[in-house]
Amino acid sequence: MTKQTVGEALVAGLKARGVSCVFGIPGVHTVELYRGLAASGIRHVTPRHEQGAGFMADGYARASGKPGVAFVITGPGLTNTLTPMAQARADSVPMLVLSGVNASGTLGKGHGHLHELPDQHALAKTVALVSEHVARPEELSTALDRAFTPFSAGRPGPTHVQVPLDVAGTGAKGTPTAEDAAKPTLDMGLVTQAADRLSAAKQVVILAGGGAKAAGADLQALAERLDAPVVQTVNARGLMHGHALTVPASPSLQAVRALIEGADCVLALGTELGPTDYDMYATGRMAAMEGLIRVDICAEQLARHDAALAIQGRTDDAISALLTTLPDPSKTSEGAARAEQARAAAFEEIGPGYRAQVEVLNAMRAAVPDSLMVGDSTQPIYAGNLYYDHDRPGGWFNAATGYGALGYGIPAAIGAAIAAPGTPVICIAGDGGAQFSLPEIMAAVDENLPITFVLWNNRGYGEIASSMEAVGVEVVGCDPTPPDFAATAASFGIPFTRVAQDPQAIAAALAEASKRQAPSIVEIEITGPAPEQE
Repeated sequence: MTKQTVGEALVAGLKARGVSCVFGIPGVHTVELYRGLAASGIRHVTPRHEQGAGFMADGYARASGKPGVAFVITGPGLTNTLTPMAQARADSVPMLVLSGVNASGTLGKGHGHLHELPDQHALAKTVALVSEHVARPEELSTALDRAFTPFSAGRPGPTHVQVPLDVAGTGAKGTPTAEDAAKPTLDMGLVTQAADRLSAAKQVVILAGGGAKAAGADLQALAERLDAPVVQTVNARGLMHGHALTVPASPSLQAVRALIEGADCVLALGTELGPTDYDMYATGRMAAMEGLIRVDICAEQLARHDAALAIQGRTDDAISALLTTLPDPSKTSEGAARAEQARAAAFEEIGPGYRAQVEVLNAMRAAVPDSLMVGDSTQPIYAGNLYYDHDRPGGWFNAATGYGALGYGIPAAIGAAIAAPGTPVICIAGDGGAQFSLPEIMAAVDENLPITFVLWNNRGYGEIASSMEAVGVEVVGCDPTPPDFAATAASFGIPFTRVAQDPQAIAAALAEASKRQAPSIVEIEITGPAPEQE
């Protein structure tokens, strides 16, 4: 039997850790990392740009719950992937980036080798939770273990492993194995204290973040036991769809802040309490949270905000433990009435322009139920982040919060479609953001993915222009000419439909597109001035 190279051992190590798909663009600096990939059974998807590889890995991870993996070359491949890594870090998305790096003897010498950076490892460390340099073959398995540990034992995010050119093709040392990382265990004494506080409270409000999205049925049971409205951050949307206690609205809205501040006990589950969710209008303050009980897997995150009680652990484990510990009789605190009042006031607060865009989203949901809706930074996504109730847990996500990277939607939708075969995927992008990553649609064509790319065409950066006008700044740079999307779709060889901003017409176009089970573009043509927001 021929001895494995480090590159082959790397692929075997990924397979041993459950990786079934990678996103990457091969280059001369990663040829040896690709050795063994074709025979491994791991699927390889080729984007058109390394930023696309990173965003595909992000979308894959969000839709599957498993780490998304990107293969990129030394230097420009890694720097092109730093933006997706930063987005993944902001949104706690498990992503592994595997890269080459120049030969060991050349590092740090500045001789001008191909793809050379002054210190690639140091650069990756500024964004990655973990960045490992495999200096010798025997370090590979440990490097992979360290890179995978945050995905199960803490708040996830991007990690990175780099293998020098002179190491990748050498003989591997040892058999690649995967070690299970230790997971934080709940302090049941703290859980009992939390149950006592929640039982004694008269009006509880629950704040559900992205860390709670896997706890749907138990979260609903807990909310019903406590008769507590559940406010969902962007990354928690889709939980408790249509339930009387759900509040699918931004905690930055005054109506939702009023609900939170009216509580005598706030239970925050898997939410970092970040300003892009809780203070997007930059007022300098979040809603006051009486008797705050926080649950989060990350001890460092728990230390960033004062709380009456902080419990480290997985959110789904904590919810299950609370259900076991709380008394059986449900509370009665007019929770449904409080939630209904908050919903009505929040929907009114977002203003007529955003309300019209939410109606478009509602029509999309009705036309293609149980879909994955993946968004870029564009007006209907901003509207939905403020107020929208999706019908699939984890089925609404975008890059308009956290790091806020444009160009996310198209490649992330591709990753999501690969992670959830058979599930309809709707990608919502503006004409401006779409131009960051439009060529990635060809990857969807290559893979024949059931994605409808909905392009909101207001012929520029409409939201930015509105923001400039609102503060008396003359609008400059917000009118990049979009391509002819019909001609673009034709060049991609995929169907194209153009509709006006009419919910029924949009719903009909999406319903027709979803029947094809293949990529297509629906352009929503926006005419006239931008709708006014309140």
